[in-house]
Amino acid sequence: MLLPIVAYPHPVLKKTALEIDPEYPVLDQFLVDMWETMYNADGVGLAAPQVNRSVRLFVIDATALSEHRHPEAAGFKKTFINAEIYREEGEEGIHNEGCLSFPGLHEDILRKSIIHIRYHDEKFQKHDERYEGILARIIQHEYDHIEGITMADRLSPLKKILLKRRLKEISDGNVDVHYKMIFPGVKRRRT
Repeated sequence: MLLPIVAYPHPVLKKTALEIDPEYPVLDQFLVDMWETMYNADGVGLAAPQVNRSVRLFVIDATALSEHRHPEAAGFKKTFINAEIYREEGEEGIHNEGCLSFPGLHEDILRKSIIHIRYHDEKFQKHDERYEGILARIIQHEYDHIEGITMADRLSPLKKILLKRRLKEISDGNVDVHYKMIFPGVKRRRT
């Protein structure tokens, strides 16, 4: 089932998400819905808060990026539950990022190049892994969502001022989008 994606500045995007356990209600179906929603929206990642569930869960399939200039993304498809990035290192770099909760907006975001992360997969098996480059960046972006951090929070104060009108358009639903969304400034859903 396709889930509506919430647009900035929906309140759920600002909450620190809660951990879940293997008994989380209908987890298997929720994961199926998350994957379907992400693919329908042409995303490479989707976090539960983006579909109005404040839980520490996100999915990533970076395979599409391998066709461009990131061969390391080939076949990278994972579920992250109760993730914790416990170390960031390496050089900081700027990369242009987009976000399904900010349709049509792409901005340069500064992030560390290497991360160490602990998480559970969809079978609640524990993992402790190191990622770098584009994979680290995608994980950090989705991780921000479960920490209540939005793309707008990563922008400089000047950039926020320059984008004020565009952010208002997103909130009000004055954007072209091909997937189901909930806009905070609009009383009805757009499909």
